[in-house]
Amino acid sequence: MSVTKQCRLLTVLGFLLVLSLFGGAVYAQNVIRGVNFVHPLQFGIADQNAALVNLKTAGIHVIRFGMYEQDLDKSIDFIRRANAQGIATVLILHGKYAPNAPIRPYRPREFPGIWAGSPFSSLSPELSGQYFQTVMDKLDADGIVLAGIEFENEINMAGNNPDFSLPGEGRVLGLNDLYHDPEGQQVAKGYLQYLKALAALKKARDRSKLNRKTSLLPTSLVDIVQEGPWPTPKKYDGVSVGATIAFFRANGLDKLVDAYNLHTYPWGDGPGNKVSAIHRLRSLQGLVMPVCSPVGSPNGKPCWITEWGFSNANKGCPSDEHSRNLLVQEMMGDFGQLIHERRLTALIYYSWIGDPPFDVYRCGALTESGRVVIEPIPTH
Repeated sequence: MSVTKQCRLLTVLGFLLVLSLFGGAVYAQNVIRGVNFVHPLQFGIADQNAALVNLKTAGIHVIRFGMYEQDLDKSIDFIRRANAQGIATVLILHGKYAPNAPIRPYRPREFPGIWAGSPFSSLSPELSGQYFQTVMDKLDADGIVLAGIEFENEINMAGNNPDFSLPGEGRVLGLNDLYHDPEGQQVAKGYLQYLKALAALKKARDRSKLNRKTSLLPTSLVDIVQEGPWPTPKKYDGVSVGATIAFFRANGLDKLVDAYNLHTYPWGDGPGNKVSAIHRLRSLQGLVMPVCSPVGSPNGKPCWITEWGFSNANKGCPSDEHSRNLLVQEMMGDFGQLIHERRLTALIYYSWIGDPPFDVYRCGALTESGRVVIEPIPTH
């Protein structure tokens, strides 16, 4: 066996040992725990490495971030260095588009938060599949085992999905709209093309030597539940979580993925207030209960929550975490019941570092609310 192959084998064996040693931390109560490391390539390598050491010291063994093709080699190098610290990655991948696909421009003055990009209806399953195979081959070559693979991000809202019209009508579409409404039909066309590219990703994952058992997730979904006009006026549209998952499932989603994928950013009003706490609990239950089935259910899948959190605009050092700490403690208890019911099987906080208002690593140290995020989850 060559020295190179020996090193790769030791990397794989070492990482599996890390998972076994720290399984109680990573998969405590049968739930994957982790944090988002937002755009790690925005930092220099020295700062990346320092952050990885801080993550390891805090006992965090799963991170999540997104990768684009132009950053493939740099991103895999970062994942490799994370693995060396015993930290596995939930990796978000993006598809490739047909040649000459239209591109929606970025218009921040008119539509802040609505990003540039090609419509999902122009996705190329063939080109995407070739790219996914390249990614899997590189991961195999470097001995990297991922904690999860996601395909695309928050495509049930106009911000990340150029199949929506701009300006929109200020509404949330339902399942009937995906079949009969003109804008809904265009979004549905993109959803169907998305599922074809997701199938290509599953094929590439299944061919992998090291990641064929890695959990495959569909796009994360923005926590939109109520259909009809937005509660507060907006210039863009979305599709509810329930309608998106129902449409996906009717077109073969459950044969492709291991779980569904949600984001939730609860209102931060009334920290410590019982009425506000009940409102947040009911909102969380209203999001999760209709779409996330218990593990082993013959009808549907459990869910990962790959982003959740509260912002804190305080810029002082040390950061004043009193209000956010109350909110995080409350939500951890709310998540606990859903984890106990095995409806949620992963909980990944947004964010450790990289998005300052949400970061829990500040002023060179883990904040009080950050420590709550990584504590054992209270279940009932």
